[in-house]
Amino acid sequence: MLKANITCFRRLRKTDNNRVARACGATIVSRPDEIQPSDVGTGCGLFEVKKMGDEYFTFMTECKDPKACTVLLRGGSKDVLNEIERNLGDAMQVVRNVVFDPFLLPGGGATEMAVAQALARAAHTEVEGVQQWPFTSLGKALEVIPRTLAQNCGANVIRQMTVLRAKHRNLDGSSWGIDGESGALVDMKILGVWEPYNVKVQTLKTAVEAACMILRIDDIVSGMKRA
Repeated sequence: MLKANITCFRRLRKTDNNRVARACGATIVSRPDEIQPSDVGTGCGLFEVKKMGDEYFTFMTECKDPKACTVLLRGGSKDVLNEIERNLGDAMQVVRNVVFDPFLLPGGGATEMAVAQALARAAHTEVEGVQQWPFTSLGKALEVIPRTLAQNCGANVIRQMTVLRAKHRNLDGSSWGIDGESGALVDMKILGVWEPYNVKVQTLKTAVEAACMILRIDDIVSGMKRA
């Protein structure tokens, strides 16, 4: 609604209201008689209303020092739009994790293979007896990631895994992994595929803790049966 050269919006959601205030530098007040000149946001450069599809959308662009923004998603169907929204949410969470913990690890199964090879070396040089078994088992479990990538690409899994292990035995090749599109072995530093460090560490911790919990439950059940 436009009156006296003033645009008024009816039933504006609280979340949208907060974003509008942050975008144009305004302060939200409860009643019109409480408005002060300092509460009025003057940071909006261009205000316009556009019709997209069957609905009208309000755009506030060219704002001066905006503190908020809106991403408009469009899709051919509701399912496509929901998928786009999920992908965007995942991408934003990845960026958030990198901002809070700015460390990256090579993707394509390179990190898992490097850890697997390190565990294999430790099993033969640092531990003895039955203590070698958890090291070996965990290393084999981590190789599932690059093996699955190779299988999804239709590559020769046995050949690619053999070559990848050989590269990771040399510490200089610890960034080599599986190209998720072609199934070829590629240096992830060159390909530019990286994963957040904190996500990878949390994944490994959760997997190990889950395995330990299952083993503990098995011990308890076995003790109950013997009793």
